[in-house]
Amino acid sequence: MRTFPRGVVVLSMLVIHGSYACTDESSGPPPGSPDSPPDSPPDSPPDNVPLDAPPDEPIAVEIVTANGSGCPAGTTVEVKPDNTAFTVTFSDYVARAGAGSAPTDFRKNCQLNLRVQVPDGFSYSLTEADYRGFASLADGASAAQRAHYFFQGQSQTLDLSHMFTGPLADDWQTMDRTAGQLVSPCGVQRNLNIDTELIVTGGSADPATTSSWIAMDAAHGSVQSVFSLGWRRCP
Repeated sequence: MRTFPRGVVVLSMLVIHGSYACTDESSGPPPGSPDSPPDSPPDSPPDNVPLDAPPDEPIAVEIVTANGSGCPAGTTVEVKPDNTAFTVTFSDYVARAGAGSAPTDFRKNCQLNLRVQVPDGFSYSLTEADYRGFASLADGASAAQRAHYFFQGQSQTLDLSHMFTGPLADDWQTMDRTAGQLVSPCGVQRNLNIDTELIVTGGSADPATTSSWIAMDAAHGSVQSVFSLGWRRCP
């Protein structure tokens, strides 16, 4: 990663060149949504139970749907052989603002609905999400990378966002630490939903003479989003 002279902020394992901020808030899905929670969700292992070793048998992660301007055809998912994580590779995920951009280019999003095939007797949680990409922001411009996580049919959700400010021209990396906050139910198949978005705001940058963009796709380098899994045996 190249050295950038302004405003380097280090947060745990996270390094952002430029200004950085993170917010974390929970909210339920909209009333009447097909993902609205049931009255009595199935039992899940308590959040404070220590993690167990991953199951020995292979697991599978399938993209049921991939909707949004940030994940056209070509978005793929792959499971690590040790069942500790899966990776998602986006083929064309770039938000732009300023010269040469269309009015709708400032925001790109991707709504992934994933089916994780869990072996009998196990429950899993999403423990970390690692996102990487490249950003080119003019002085006065800013960008945001946001993610929304929830299991289908459960009321608990998690929203996290990371902010970047220009001038910036460098690789970026963000990490969402979600351990213990979202746990799949035992004995019931509930799809995992990961909704992400990239937003660019021109701010005080001249839209006629400057262009700003943020990317999270393989077209701008060898970029994969990594989602780590924690495993517990069901009671």
